[in-house]
Amino acid sequence: MELPVASDGVRPSSCRKPTPARFEDSGFYQHYGDKSDALTGYETLDAPPHYDFYANTEVWGRRRRFRPSLYQLHAKPEVMKLQCFTLNMKTIKKRKHRNVTLTSQHPKKGIRCMLNIWGVILYLRLPWITAQAGVGLTWVIILLSSCITGITGLSTSAIATNGKVKGGGTYFLISRSLGPELGGSIGLIFAFANAVAVAMHTVGFAETVTDLMSEHGAVMVDRINNIRIIGIVTVTCLLGISMAGMAWESKAQILFFLVIMVSFVNYIVGTIIPASPEKQSKGFFSYRADIFAANFVPDWRGPEGSFFGMFSIFFPSATGILAGANISGDLKNPTVAIPRGTLMAIFWTTVSYLIISATIGACVVRDASGLLNDSLTSSSADCVGLSCNYGWDFTECINNKSCLYGISNYYQTMSLVSGFAPLITAGIFGATLSSALACLVSAPKVFQCLCQDKLYPLIGFFGKGYGKNQEPIRGYLLAYIIAVCFILIAELNTIAPIISNFFLCSYSLINFSCFHASVTNSPGWRPSFRFYSRWLSLLGAVCCVVIMFLLTWWAALIAVGVVVFLLGYTLYKKPDVNWGSSVQAGSYSFALNHCVGLNSVEDHVKNYRPQCLVLTGPPSRRPALVDLVSCLTKSLSLMMCGNVVTVGLKHSEHSLKEANSSRHVSWLNQRKVRAFYRGVVAADLRSGVNVLLQGSGLGRMKPNVVLMGFKSDWSRSSPEAAHSYIGILHDAFDLQFGVCVLRMREGFDVSPPRRSHVNPGFDGFLGGPENISAPSCIQTTFQKKQGKKTIDVYWLSDDGGLVLVPSSLLIFKLLRFCQNVPKFTVFVSRVLALIKKFRLGFHDVEVLPDVYQNPQPESVRRFQDLIGPFRVDPDPKQDPGSGLGRQQEEPWRISQPLRQIRLNEVLKDYSQGRPCSTWPGSTSLSRDLRPPVLLVRGNQGERSHLLLPM
Repeated sequence: MELPVASDGVRPSSCRKPTPARFEDSGFYQHYGDKSDALTGYETLDAPPHYDFYANTEVWGRRRRFRPSLYQLHAKPEVMKLQCFTLNMKTIKKRKHRNVTLTSQHPKKGIRCMLNIWGVILYLRLPWITAQAGVGLTWVIILLSSCITGITGLSTSAIATNGKVKGGGTYFLISRSLGPELGGSIGLIFAFANAVAVAMHTVGFAETVTDLMSEHGAVMVDRINNIRIIGIVTVTCLLGISMAGMAWESKAQILFFLVIMVSFVNYIVGTIIPASPEKQSKGFFSYRADIFAANFVPDWRGPEGSFFGMFSIFFPSATGILAGANISGDLKNPTVAIPRGTLMAIFWTTVSYLIISATIGACVVRDASGLLNDSLTSSSADCVGLSCNYGWDFTECINNKSCLYGISNYYQTMSLVSGFAPLITAGIFGATLSSALACLVSAPKVFQCLCQDKLYPLIGFFGKGYGKNQEPIRGYLLAYIIAVCFILIAELNTIAPIISNFFLCSYSLINFSCFHASVTNSPGWRPSFRFYSRWLSLLGAVCCVVIMFLLTWWAALIAVGVVVFLLGYTLYKKPDVNWGSSVQAGSYSFALNHCVGLNSVEDHVKNYRPQCLVLTGPPSRRPALVDLVSCLTKSLSLMMCGNVVTVGLKHSEHSLKEANSSRHVSWLNQRKVRAFYRGVVAADLRSGVNVLLQGSGLGRMKPNVVLMGFKSDWSRSSPEAAHSYIGILHDAFDLQFGVCVLRMREGFDVSPPRRSHVNPGFDGFLGGPENISAPSCIQTTFQKKQGKKTIDVYWLSDDGGLVLVPSSLLIFKLLRFCQNVPKFTVFVSRVLALIKKFRLGFHDVEVLPDVYQNPQPESVRRFQDLIGPFRVDPDPKQDPGSGLGRQQEEPWRISQPLRQIRLNEVLKDYSQGRPCSTWPGSTSLSRDLRPPVLLVRGNQGERSHLLLPM
């Protein structure tokens, strides 16, 4: 056997190092045993197990290991050593510098998540939500949000620990689990939600600054425009910090975390310190049991006054759980950091929310005037509210609904309660700015990963990275523009519900990803994080969808509509990506179960379908043959393209690669032909086709019809080649296949004639160079508009071939083979009544003239000249039966087919001018006919005669 030539991409582990001192530290290309030049009995060319054999990416700093191929193992050791040395030297010379994303130093992921969770809602809306819903329902809102985020955190941890996590965060997790169809849409939605979240946190910061300015009498314009101006200036400063790099952003996050922790301690201390008269006038009375009891029940006020209204405003405060996952590409060990940090952040933030809600509800009344003159000097029966028990009368503002303080009216209540108000203000600044900064970093990184995958058009511009960390500068600018647009709304209670629906949509798909990956039992689903449940993930996904519509139905419809639209686009475009998603695993399981299920179903004549094995060779070389069969089988039955690579008695690596090359399937997919491909390697074409006839298909999904091209060069071929061609037809009949042969006047082989390695038996049938193919966009006769034309069907004998006719009629009506429904003319030699019973829908039925009369002498003479070398001529001096004996010795010889000559004359008389396909039903009658001709022969089966019951 000829030794294969190793390619640059194959480097056996047994190769020696040309420069040991340079590559010794890499541990690459090592022998086992002796270091001498000669291989000993203790050495092996097989490679030991190594991670590089299973990874799809290379490791920077050393060359990647490769297993030796079987052909390399078959080679002689001396040749292997020479190849290894050559490959190593080529690798040294061709080594290129690559852009490398270096890992930056970040705060722990738990800290990042907590910073993003502790945002504007905690300081500015949680006391107000407690006043509206009461402490009891506020705890329900907090715990419900935590349950959703907790389940999502478990699902995220399972997905994140099921393999290597790269940049892209949430988008990467979902897309690599569910595939590009849902992953791409949710990646776009999640990036947009994070950009809007920047606006929400920035508006909260601007709102606090505006209140401080009002308290000190500083006013620029009015409250709304003040928030807009301060918000735009703030988000511009945050953009500068983000674009400065992750190092600056990380240092800022640590500072913000320290400020928030100090503000929490300051708040708890403030609830213990006895209230001053000024604080009492604003509704703070320290811990009181009756205040806690009164605030425990809800008191709905305003248009947002409902449980789900409060939930929609609070839920964005729980959405920061994916802050660390969104920068997964910058984490040192994301598979460990993401589960640990996410779950820790959910636990501690939930505890903090519960504590603040309970303490604020036990210390502050709902309504207070803030006036020191409202102190109660003597008991009064007209005094309203709990404040009457503590010497304060807020009856007037309560009745007039004009109270400015109390947890129902004053958003800055935590500053009022705290021991030192400026620390709470600093905490608000830290929480809002840290959350805004985290979202401003997360959105571009998620969007950058989406753009680099090239799932959608027009967004690739934003995928470019800059610097050693590949910072998405263009993505930062896009997120900045989106944030500025929503900052102009300047209303926190309006922005928060919009974000809630988009985050809930993201969480729903994350949970569904975990459930789907678990339920499909994919072999690749092996997360190291075990504390999850597939059914809990499904419950979390359903709850997220239900809550989306209960919160804001129109926003939920927009989110679902965007997902469906992008899903439809991705399904239509079918991006060329393969991520080993659970959808692929589920499709395999679904197909396998249904194929096995067909085994228990007996065949029935009404369900008969022509399942075609098409002998195309490389499908790209005969697009017309592929297109015709695609018209017959499209969406309704099986089509399989068969290719036989002939290599004589010995196989080679090249022939195997050619037979199993993925380019054949890619060409079919690009042409949108729904077909399978099967390639085999054989010593000769007939034996290869025999393998296809007996081995193609799966269970009931196996071909029953063979379709092949007419051997146009039979007169130039050797007699043995013609005999082999006919032998394939007989093999198909013997194996109970129907046979169809397509003949086209212009031929259907798009490649030039072979100049070397010609298969003498079938040149013009399946021969031709493998590297020549038609582009997938080439248009054949069977794809062009034909106008209002006629298809002629000749039913010459009842051999079971009629079963294709009604199928063809049905499919040709469904497809746009002709601009109008084609007119079918049937020429029969017998039994007109049978046509009507079959209800085949033919427009015209004509009876053929006497096909058994003698053909014209000119036709006979022309045919005899054509088949002279193949003709059986009995010796008149010997027994007339000697011709039969000679035909048995030389089976490729043929006798005088007078009937076929006569039928050819009839066909030319009736169908010579037809521009659409002609469908005769028996033998080779198609000489000199202009339209495409399909010769059909049944296998004489009794159960395959009719597609429709009589």
